[in-house]
Amino acid sequence: MKLSEKAEEILEALWIATEEEGENAAHFQTLGVGPGDDGLCELDRLAYIDIRGERVYLRQEGREEAKMTVRRHRLAERLMMDVLDIKGASGDAKACEFEHLLHQGVDTKICTLLNHPTTCPHGKPIPPGKCCLEAQARGEAGVVPLTEVNAGQQGEIAYLSVTDPKKMQKLMSLGVLPGNQLRLARTFPAYVFTVGNSEFAIDEDLAREIFIRKI
Repeated sequence: MKLSEKAEEILEALWIATEEEGENAAHFQTLGVGPGDDGLCELDRLAYIDIRGERVYLRQEGREEAKMTVRRHRLAERLMMDVLDIKGASGDAKACEFEHLLHQGVDTKICTLLNHPTTCPHGKPIPPGKCCLEAQARGEAGVVPLTEVNAGQQGEIAYLSVTDPKKMQKLMSLGVLPGNQLRLARTFPAYVFTVGNSEFAIDEDLAREIFIRKI
């Protein structure tokens, strides 16, 4: 049964509050709802949530759906910002619209297209789907930010997620381009890596915008 967009938005906010921020419940205000909200009532009827006063608790029955709702949103962010190059507030808004279309296996196709990313453009974790686990079992490499690569590892530059033209120009001048091989030497106090026969050092913010396909 497909949930309404409002119900999905509530589940997404509830998952973030309880699973990622450590709260045991979320207040109406956090979820952007009031008593009698249609989305809230829909989730209550499905036994996905408990409502006690003005606080909402995520029930075990609703956990999987909530997790997948967060997954669809963050995959949509990756698609908008990394592939379609729609960044900033516009990218966020488009992702919010698009996430509700990622049902019936579309999310799996997008995830596979993106090579099973582990984080969204804001660095938050993307809950893995069945396709991610199967790819991992087959030993297929995923795409991760350079900040998630260990010193000594190497990989292929998959894509750059850089909005600042000056930063992009700097990376291009370093030879940091999709398809090139990169080896990370160390991560502190700066990210030091080699591309070809040259060694470079960049700060963590810039390293977070370089995505690597592990080899």
